[in-house]
Formats: sequence, C-alpha cells, structure tokens
Amino acid sequence: MSNPSSPSPVAPQNSENLPESPAASTEAKPSYVKLAMRNMVRKRGTSLQHFALTTVGLLAVLIGLSYITR
Repeated sequence: MSNPSSPSPVAPQNSENLPESPAASTEAKPSYVKLAMRNMVRKRGTSLQHFALTTVGLLAVLIGLSYITR
C-alpha cells in the first residue's frame, strides 16, 4: 500500500541536506511554560526571593491606594 519513494508526512524531504541540530528533529521544542518551570526549579532561591518581593510590593501598592482613597 505504501510507496517507499513517496515522502513521509513526518520526515522532511531533503533530510540529508539539513544540518544536524543538537535536539533531534523528532523531539518537539519544549514550551515556554515548561522552560520557565525548569528554570524556576534550578534557581529556587532566586525565584522565591522575586516572588516574595513581588508579593510585598503588590501589598504595599494596594495598602497605599486604600490609604489614599479612604
């Protein structure tokens, strides 16, 4: 049924002319979210520090706005 000379829908037609990349062509590129989560796990202390600073800053802004607008 399958013709060996017909190109496969998955593989590129000119695969011998393509340069080899570090990642295999069969692997999908990781999503931005997956890369961000992996980076957060590697740099746990920095991520927690940034999260804490963001939380304190947001609370300060909200408390400051509530104080000004009372």
